[in-house]
Amino acid sequence: MGLTVSRKPKLADLVIGTLRQRIQAGEYGASGKLPTEAQLTTIFGVSRTVVREAIAALAADGLVQSRQGAGVFVMSQATSAFSSIGSETSNKISVAINVLEVRMGIEIESAGLAAVRRSASQEAAIHEAWNEFGRLLKLGNPTGKTDFAFHRAIAAATNNPFYIEVLDALGSRTIPCDVASPWGTESVLTYDYQAGLHEEHGRILDAISRQDATAAREAMRDHLSRSQDRYRQRLREQGSGN
Repeated sequence: MGLTVSRKPKLADLVIGTLRQRIQAGEYGASGKLPTEAQLTTIFGVSRTVVREAIAALAADGLVQSRQGAGVFVMSQATSAFSSIGSETSNKISVAINVLEVRMGIEIESAGLAAVRRSASQEAAIHEAWNEFGRLLKLGNPTGKTDFAFHRAIAAATNNPFYIEVLDALGSRTIPCDVASPWGTESVLTYDYQAGLHEEHGRILDAISRQDATAAREAMRDHLSRSQDRYRQRLREQGSGN
């Protein structure tokens, strides 16, 4: 049996990912100034070389601009290319199916990467989201936000900030059992429906915990495929007048 070795993410990648999230969250504001190089080394506990590498990468992506003698500033157009996706308000089931297709293209691979790259704390975050889903389910409370938190924790465990960026752009509204979702209906907000999702999440979690990338991908594929099938069934029911 081969030994699976986790890839330790570069320090610069972690700095890049955190700064990217903060920029997109508007923490620094359009045309706002980032902390100084010295401040960033203290904030992240890394060397100036790592900070410079991170800033160079963000500048190459058009998110920031270094101005000699003035500092590093957030570019006014530093918004995600996917930002319009999450603003979709159509309640057409066909749109939901299209979104799930995009999620499959992203999340199947993210599950596999998370299985081999996740740290102990990242695995714990995925597990905590799963536990919280179960707790809310027992109380009869909405689980949509925790459902999204579970998938986001997996994206974070890839240690590739772009997985989180795309998932955040799609937003929690893409989760059918979120009461705020335009595709959430009484049929997908039932206890049985959500209990099934929790079981599917459990299989994904188990594979990631075992660092079985193949099983993690297959569990995520099965989970999202089942969601697609449920939507297609609802389309057929609409067509038959039910």
